[in-house]
Amino acid sequence: MRSPGSEQGGSKGLAPAGARPQSADMIRIALDSPVGQLCVTEEDGAITGLDWGGASEGVESPLLAEARTQLAAYFDGTRRAFDLPLAPAGSAFQRAVCDAMCAIPFGETRTYGDLATVLGASAQAIGHACGANPIPVLIACHRVLGATSLGGYSGAGGIETKVALLRHEGAAGLLI
Repeated sequence: MRSPGSEQGGSKGLAPAGARPQSADMIRIALDSPVGQLCVTEEDGAITGLDWGGASEGVESPLLAEARTQLAAYFDGTRRAFDLPLAPAGSAFQRAVCDAMCAIPFGETRTYGDLATVLGASAQAIGHACGANPIPVLIACHRVLGATSLGGYSGAGGIETKVALLRHEGAAGLLI
């Protein structure tokens, strides 16, 4: 399955729903980025997490090498979309919000209310699901804003990181 917006900044697809316990096959890589050190986690052939800080664990897989390459190209300004298999843990609703975030093209934004209308939920529920996104940057929760404010950001650096990512994507005009 390809997630919505996979050609516009999404992913290869999201794996089946449900919280996933850590497996013995979990591998992590740490990499430097303009928004701090990132740690990307792979389990069972899909990306399951992106966190700030942390250390590499295990031997870098071909998938994590590709994630490193794609993230470097994104931050260098030569990549606008990610094409990686993603498997965020969460409820069916959280996964639907992840799909909706994947559909937002590079350099564009939507409001919590916009996603709420599409998904038939409250803007507050959308905000909570965005805040629970286990794979920020790759699933672009930074592209979701409040109706009259930037909203929040759960990654390291908080709202400053959200602003940096939006500026990187050329969406800074929204911030003036």
